[in-house]
Amino acid sequence: MINKKNRMSQKYIGVIGSSNCDYIMTMDHFPQGGETLEGLSFHQAMGGKGANQALAAQRSGGSVCFLTSLGDDSNGRNALDYYKNEGIDVSLSLLTENETTGTAVIWVDKRGENSIVLIPGANRLLEPGYIITHQNMIQNAEMILLQMEIPYETVKTICGLASRYGKKVILNAAPACPIEEEILRSLYILVVNETEAETITGEKMDVTGVDGIIRALLGLGVKNVILTLGGKGCIYSNGIESVRIPAFCVDVKDTTGAGDTFCGALAVGIRKYQTMEQALWFATAAAALSVTKLGAQPSIPLEREILDFLNSRNINI
Repeated sequence: MINKKNRMSQKYIGVIGSSNCDYIMTMDHFPQGGETLEGLSFHQAMGGKGANQALAAQRSGGSVCFLTSLGDDSNGRNALDYYKNEGIDVSLSLLTENETTGTAVIWVDKRGENSIVLIPGANRLLEPGYIITHQNMIQNAEMILLQMEIPYETVKTICGLASRYGKKVILNAAPACPIEEEILRSLYILVVNETEAETITGEKMDVTGVDGIIRALLGLGVKNVILTLGGKGCIYSNGIESVRIPAFCVDVKDTTGAGDTFCGALAVGIRKYQTMEQALWFATAAAALSVTKLGAQPSIPLEREILDFLNSRNINI
């Protein structure tokens, strides 16, 4: 664990977001209404987009301070201990007796596709006032990594504080929701998939095409866009430079958390490498490795595994 003194004296990635306890069930196919289906396996693991991204950044070689909200219950206390053991600083996280820790029920079919029901729980209590009280975490961070599983006004507050302190913000706009231009203009990078890009722009990608949806995002004031395309890889654009990275061909077991792994590794890659292309190869490799195992956090690879994977594919970053 990074103690408070160390956190303030060294550069770190500040991750602010959700924590959940995941209940993961695998099955041949998803049940239809009224159908009772015998599953294949069940296990429990830590999850939540914020926690997934924090852990991915830490395991990818970053130093991470994670601010989250948990219930003061067994799941919440176990989560804090788990993150501390991973080396993540969670000393600013909120524990409350008034709400349970967030929960996600995840179904995974034989193709590795997932379907998720999310109960936000204590994640709803990560409110703007708490962020303002602990704004030194933003002020002292090298960059901030955000997602949309915490209250919208909290995300808006974080972006405003980051702008005040001149900090770069990477926002993964998931789950999909409309986002004000004020927030979009404050970002360093916006990471979206097709659904999220369509929700923000009001455009349809099958009408505008990939280039059209990226132009629409840039037209809303986003400085740098990364559009993730699942099995087709990802595209980066700032309106002048464009980089496309193909997906790796791997044996897919579970896609849960792949996008989060990508984002956490991306934040580290941007810090460690000289070009966006290098950072994107690093993040894409991390995401590819994550889908070869079951569960969001158990599948997140270490930095050496990512680099070994890239070397095995003759990609030198």
